[in-house]
Amino acid sequence: MKKISFLLLFAFICMLSVAYSADKPSVYKVKKLKVSMKIDANWDKAQWKKVKEIPIVNFMGQLPAFQPVVTAKMMYDSENVYLIYKVEDRHVRIQNTKFNSSVSTDACVEFFFSPDKDWPLRYFNVEINAGGTGLMAYHKDGKRNNVKEEDFNVVELAHTLPKKLEQEISEPVTWFLEFKMPLSLISKYANYTQPAKGVKWKANFYKTSSRSTNPHYITWNVVQNPTPQFHLPQYFGTLVFK
Repeated sequence: MKKISFLLLFAFICMLSVAYSADKPSVYKVKKLKVSMKIDANWDKAQWKKVKEIPIVNFMGQLPAFQPVVTAKMMYDSENVYLIYKVEDRHVRIQNTKFNSSVSTDACVEFFFSPDKDWPLRYFNVEINAGGTGLMAYHKDGKRNNVKEEDFNVVELAHTLPKKLEQEISEPVTWFLEFKMPLSLISKYANYTQPAKGVKWKANFYKTSSRSTNPHYITWNVVQNPTPQFHLPQYFGTLVFK
């Protein structure tokens, strides 16, 4: 009886925790990069050392048999935003090699963001699989505008796994992906609020792999939806530029 009571209490605390998280959206303070940085997917390089991690820990839908451990870091300067992901993974699938293909079916990290503070529900989705193949689009008032590959090519990318895998990597593997995105790319498709001290953007960070043998959907800020769905900007957290 005591064991049942404890389990019920634990479940109730978890429910309260999720509700509290939804009421108190995640906030991440984005540090400014003061020196140039080579994009090489090196998590341990000096520029990232003192940057706070972004925990991507909230699973949507059914919990997978293996739960990847995912963290990210972000910085900015006057002309770019920078992201790096660290993924402790298994069952890694990399099949898509064409830009704007279904990269989310592979081992994939994603960054959704609303760069215009006056229009928080208008957003970009950037999805990049573990092999470095990307997808990017802008969503405005229910309409999707795919970013052209020649425009996306200004994004500098580095990754530690091959561009394509013939078979899944079933054993444990830690992989990294880093990119530098010029703000000039954003300006081709939307208005944006220039990052500077005190400026806020809305955003969320994700990890997925919908067609691997271990499908999963993980978020930074809690998304309250009965089925996995990342395209819900009302559940974005907040980026505060330092």
